[in-house]
Amino acid sequence: MKVAQILKTCTRRAVLAAGLALGSAVSATAEEVFVYNWADYFPPELFDKFTEETGIRVRLDVYQSNEELAAKLQAGGTGYDVIVPGDYMVQQLAQQGLLQEIDFKTLENFPNVEGPLKFPVFDPERLYSAPYLHGSTGISYDSEKVGELEESWSVFFDPDPALSGQIVALDDELEMYKAAAMYLDIDYCTEDPAEATRILELLEAQKPHLLMYSSGGSIERMAAREVPMHHHWANGPFRVREEAPSWRMLFPKEGVNLWADNFAIPVGAQNVEGAKAFINFMLEPENIAAATNFNGYANSIPASRDFIDESVVNDRGIYPGEDIETRYVGNRLCSVEARDLRNRVWTRVRS
Repeated sequence: MKVAQILKTCTRRAVLAAGLALGSAVSATAEEVFVYNWADYFPPELFDKFTEETGIRVRLDVYQSNEELAAKLQAGGTGYDVIVPGDYMVQQLAQQGLLQEIDFKTLENFPNVEGPLKFPVFDPERLYSAPYLHGSTGISYDSEKVGELEESWSVFFDPDPALSGQIVALDDELEMYKAAAMYLDIDYCTEDPAEATRILELLEAQKPHLLMYSSGGSIERMAAREVPMHHHWANGPFRVREEAPSWRMLFPKEGVNLWADNFAIPVGAQNVEGAKAFINFMLEPENIAAATNFNGYANSIPASRDFIDESVVNDRGIYPGEDIETRYVGNRLCSVEARDLRNRVWTRVRS
C-alpha cells in the first residue's frame, strides 16, 4: 500500500481520543505544535492529517545531528514542543534536566509498542520519551559506478583512488567517531587518549578523500547520482529506488551502528498537551506505518505491518536479516570523559 493510500485510510481514533482526553485545553489554546526534527525524516502529509483532525497546525525546524539538537537546548533554545533525539541523547538530555518527565507509557496508544524498544535501557520506564523509528548506518554506493565492494569500513576510510574527492560523510560526531572506532576495533566509549588519537588520525587521513560532510540533502544527492558513495543511514537506497535503482547498501563486517530515535518534549515547550496529542497520534499503527513507508526505517509497533509496503518489509536495508543484525552495535551513553574526548576529536576534524 502506498503512503497516499495509507493516509486516505487512516482512522481518526488516535487523535479524537487524545482530543477528548485533553478536553478544551487543546482546542482553546493549542493552535500550534513546533516540531524540531531531523532533516528529510517525516512525511509532510502526516502533518496535514494531524492538522485536519485536531485543528492544531504544525511548524517544523530541522537539525543534522544529536549534538546540534543538544547544543540548541543547552544554549537555552526554547519554544520547541516535540523533539526527536536518538537513544543515548534521550538519557543525556534527561540527566541534564532538559526533558520534561511525561510518563509516555500512559498515552492511550503506547500499548501498541512492543519489543526491546518498549522499555529500553536509555529510558527503562519511558518517562522521558516514546519510540519513533530505528535503523542502522552503513555505506550507500552506486553499483554501476563503483561495482561490488568488500563489506568493510576500509572502502570508506581508505577508498580506491578513483573515488577520492567524491565521497560524502555524515556531518555527525557520533556516527563518524563510532564508525572509525569500529574499524579500528576500539570501544567508541573509550576514555584512553591514545585510542582517541588513533581515531583522530584515521579521520584526518580520510578528509582529503571526502567531497563534504553533510547529513542533509543526501537523498537528493543520491537520486541525482552526484556522488558514487555516501556514508548514510540504511534507508538511502530505498528512498532513491525509483530514480536511481543502482544504489546498494553495504554493512561493514567490523560493526554497524544501530540507532533508535524517539519523541520527547523539552523543557520550555509552549504546548505540552498538543505535543502529547501529536506523539499519541504517531503511535497509531496506520500513522507510524506511513512514516516507515516514507523513510524506509523500521518501527516498534507490530500492528503497523498491515499498512507497510511489501517492498519495505522485503528491503534488506530496512529489515536486513539475522546475518547482518549480528553486526549491530547499539548506542549507549558514554561517560563524560569519553564524550569530552570524542568532542575534542570531532572539533579538530571539523576545524
